[in-house]
Amino acid sequence: MTNDASDIRQKPIKRVVIAGGGTAGWMAAAALSRILGKVLDITLVESEEIGTVGVGEATIPTLVTFHRLLEIKEQEFMAAVQGTIKLGISFENWLDVGHRYIHSFGTSGKDHWSAGFQHFWLRGRELGIASGYEDYCVELKASLQDRFAHLPRGGINYAYHMDASLYARFLRTLSAGHGVRRVEGKIVEVATDLESGYITALKLADGSTIEGDLFIDCTGFRALLIGKTLNIGFEDWSHWLFNDSALATQTTAVRDAVPYTRAIAGTAGWQWRIPLQHRVGNGIVYSSRYIGDDEAKQEFLSSLEGEVIKDPWPIRFRPGQRLKCWHKNCVALGLAGSFIEPLESTTIHLIQRGIVHLLRMFPQVIAQPDIDQYNAQLDSELQHVRDFVVLHYHLTNRRDTPYWRAIANMDIPPTLKHRIELFRETGHVFRVPDELFAENSWIQVMMGQGVVPKQYHPTADVMSEPDLARFLDDIRANVDNTVRQLPAHMDYLRGYCPGPKP
Repeated sequence: MTNDASDIRQKPIKRVVIAGGGTAGWMAAAALSRILGKVLDITLVESEEIGTVGVGEATIPTLVTFHRLLEIKEQEFMAAVQGTIKLGISFENWLDVGHRYIHSFGTSGKDHWSAGFQHFWLRGRELGIASGYEDYCVELKASLQDRFAHLPRGGINYAYHMDASLYARFLRTLSAGHGVRRVEGKIVEVATDLESGYITALKLADGSTIEGDLFIDCTGFRALLIGKTLNIGFEDWSHWLFNDSALATQTTAVRDAVPYTRAIAGTAGWQWRIPLQHRVGNGIVYSSRYIGDDEAKQEFLSSLEGEVIKDPWPIRFRPGQRLKCWHKNCVALGLAGSFIEPLESTTIHLIQRGIVHLLRMFPQVIAQPDIDQYNAQLDSELQHVRDFVVLHYHLTNRRDTPYWRAIANMDIPPTLKHRIELFRETGHVFRVPDELFAENSWIQVMMGQGVVPKQYHPTADVMSEPDLARFLDDIRANVDNTVRQLPAHMDYLRGYCPGPKP
């Protein structure tokens, strides 16, 4: 690297260009403009010709925090996106056909500093004085009874179901208010500096050129900047995650929206049901190695409720991650950087994490140590999310189709194998710093998928049996009392954030 002041690598970051709209592009635009809009010139380039995947309609609680950082008013947002509340995910037919459990966003019971609540519950179960694990969590019981209301002091954890296209439109309006310039146009060429390889400009089909200092690749699976231009490779995870195809559609609502996403396992994949105020989002995720497209479409359409609003559209994907999400002066967000699969609604979260890390590390001048740290953080978080998703497939009793039999025989990442063995043998779980899924998420899914620990922590033996019974009974009674006072989910939303009338 030269010390020439004209060297592109020494230029201060003043102009940010976001390539692509959709959820990733407009989330980046909204966050950057809200936090740094007064010191940056931000341009987003998108083309109406190029569709977006448009199925990121279920979220996790981190989006609530993200919106607070951006000072987004929840009622205004939920009304605009026809949103409903999500307290967790109902996993149906995963352990066995006909079996169901819910992975909720709540905490269960009360922990001791030396041992989590699951150890006290395990001892109570052994003594016959504990009821089902679900009885000790407000969010889980509220899910089962279709109830919701905001509680004081953050007393209930939740996320959103939302219309993805309406969300992008909402963020676009928000971004424009903070000075983001939107350019309509199709990118036909990405210009780079001959010496450094840095991206210098996007050339559009109409002949115009958009120059910048930092470029954010939100071009989806095409990865026009990070992949096709900068040639950053992709690590394929299809040996752990078999699904590579999806069909998505929308149907009319035939009943009030429930406060959870449904994930229904099928013959060679699974289906989602995401209830909004005005419709239901539906999809099937499957492995083309084990079921043909026509057969998957037939299985999907035959299971739908309500009238189909939009013909199913196909999505092809490859699970895995870009070897680097930040290279030179390009940062990849969303599908351009990674894709696991939508099972635990992590796609929007990973976009958000990429944005938050970028904001925290935003450079005056691009420096390699910043790039290396950014990539290391995202790489670690992605692997934890990957392991959590693979967990659902690995822990199953299903052997009824070639797909499930192949999954039963696959190797799993050593990091995941360690977590499962630790919980099975000792009941212990752990959370790595900045990891998305907390201990109770791992506990709910592992027990929901049939793992019961062989032992519990001796701290649970310190309580006498009567004291343990009172401890468990008090928690269960408090949960029951709280849930009993909650209104029906949709009754609450009709007063809180009614969407526009059709």
